[in-house]
Amino acid sequence: MAEPDSAGAPYLRVAAVIRSRIDDGAWSAGHRLPSRGELGAEFGVGENVVRRAQELLISEGLLEGRAGSGTYVRTPVARGTLHRIQRPATNRPGIAPAGFTGTWEADSTAKVPAPVEIADRLGIAPGERCVRTVYEFLADRQPVMLATSWEPMAITGGTLVVLPEGGPFAGTGVAARMAHLGITVARVTERPRPVQADRDQAHLLGMAAGAQATLIERTHFDTDGRAVETADIFVPASRWDIEYDIALPTRDA
Repeated sequence: MAEPDSAGAPYLRVAAVIRSRIDDGAWSAGHRLPSRGELGAEFGVGENVVRRAQELLISEGLLEGRAGSGTYVRTPVARGTLHRIQRPATNRPGIAPAGFTGTWEADSTAKVPAPVEIADRLGIAPGERCVRTVYEFLADRQPVMLATSWEPMAITGGTLVVLPEGGPFAGTGVAARMAHLGITVARVTERPRPVQADRDQAHLLGMAAGAQATLIERTHFDTDGRAVETADIFVPASRWDIEYDIALPTRDA
């Protein structure tokens, strides 16, 4: 099969050839691409042109970058659906979106000063100490979603629930952990907005920097309207659909 001779920017021509090799089976799933230097020499372009072509194909879901290893033809994966509904406590981490069936890794750090934006969402002064927990959600041992949770230490400090993923209440969720402190979580707000992956996020998730994603800003409030936790859930658009299930009040018979 003849490879395409695409007009336009050089990186589009390189991307078209690589796409063609994947489509016709010359490069199958799991195939490790030659280095950028080798590809650049083959196509008569610089490594930056090859990088742009690879990033385009990563954003299309055809390639994936593996830290310290290289760029590979991606194995096709089915899109998942994140169901944003209330669910009972499970042995998943409390921040895990409903519908997620993979595994996770979590790392908590105490006494982290709240950045201005996080402090505003929590209703505290900038710089007040929080516990920050960073999550990586994994499917087939590969990160597929990221999240960062913040909780004021003025609420949880010195208690058994200070670490969301540690102690006897690990992974039970915000509501269950706050209930141990006599705090009732009454409502949760979520604000989804479109974002683009920065280089760190792209590196972790094997996607192109600038690829589309949804950032869900989630905050838990108690019965007095006080924010007790806030989180950013980073959801790659190439991997997930987000579905909200909203219960409506029923009419009296």
